Amino acid sequence: MAGYKTWVKWKGEHKGHLNCGNGAEMDFSAPPALYGSAGVMTPEDAFVSAVNMCFHLVFLWTAERFKISLISYECEAEGITKDLVDKTSIFEKIILKPKITVRSSSESEVKRAIKSAEKYSLIIQSIKSELILEPEITT
Repeated sequence: MAGYKTWVKWKGEHKGHLNCGNGAEMDFSAPPALYGSAGVMTPEDAFVSAVNMCFHLVFLWTAERFKISLISYECEAEGITKDLVDKTSIFEKIILKPKITVRSSSESEVKRAIKSAEKYSLIIQSIKSELILEPEITT
């Protein structure tokens, strides 16, 4: 069983500094709309980024195992929030739009790899938001 640790430290106002167990560090803030600062990571950005990064890495792993000759991969991710009656919000859905270019592989093979990446993504399997995948595949 793996464990992951992070540490945060308040830097005044609505700002903080994050240290990750793997050595990465960064400043973060609330979003500007919630009295935060522009130009730094927000928890909302981090959440959507975590889904996008995990899917990306698991897709690469899956493509290697399926012997897919990957030419390029990029993916836009968008988190859609929903306001609740008590004035809180949740991420209702995460939309991933991977653009995948392959050589010597069929579209059906790439779709199979996408399905496997979704299934084996720790982050995707850990969220309650709806995941919508809108791949654009070029063979």
